[in-house]
Amino acid sequence: EMAEKQEEPSNAQNGEPDNAEEGEGKKKKVKREDLPPFEIVTGERLPAIFFKFQFRNVEYSSGRNKTFLCYVVETQGKESATSRGYLEDEHAAAHAEMAFFSSILPKCEAGVRYDVTWFVSSSPCVSCAQRISETLRRNKGLRLTIMVGRLFMWEEPEMQAALRAMREAGCKLRIMKPQDFEYVWQNFVEQEEGEEVKSFVPWEDIQENFQYYEEKLAEIL
Repeated sequence: EMAEKQEEPSNAQNGEPDNAEEGEGKKKKVKREDLPPFEIVTGERLPAIFFKFQFRNVEYSSGRNKTFLCYVVETQGKESATSRGYLEDEHAAAHAEMAFFSSILPKCEAGVRYDVTWFVSSSPCVSCAQRISETLRRNKGLRLTIMVGRLFMWEEPEMQAALRAMREAGCKLRIMKPQDFEYVWQNFVEQEEGEEVKSFVPWEDIQENFQYYEEKLAEIL
């Protein structure tokens, strides 16, 4: 891990997680008490400055030592519901991928199908990848698609093996295309109040970087 100084504002001002469910009057059955203070931050939309910095699909991700994870969970069972939000971690406690399973989807009920999509700034570390594989093998009703901005430490053989194991466990791993970044921008990033929704402005090398990582991922998998 590169322990560089953060180039971002602290996230203490992110406030409390907003539990409002979109269009559903249902209360989310999510226990939040066990979240450590300011180590895992949850909410519905993240500040644009974080998005622009963390999600850039650059090749060298110095200083980007946080994980931002935006999620969409579609449940199909007796009742169908969709929930969405985001998690970020400070790499102090659990990583965001593990926090998702402990706080957002702590248990999968039998007979319910969960279609989960993550949009993550970078692919999981080895231990998170292993935990994801175990979780998928344990829960047959769970489908997980992970859209990543960039690949984390992809040259490491151990990392490559962990990514392949995730795929074997049924995880779909994809590199985010420019349209995926735009989707995150529209659905998960705070827009300034009272302003027109700003359209997503792709950065200069977004397409080349996507192709670069897509080739690497194809070689690994």
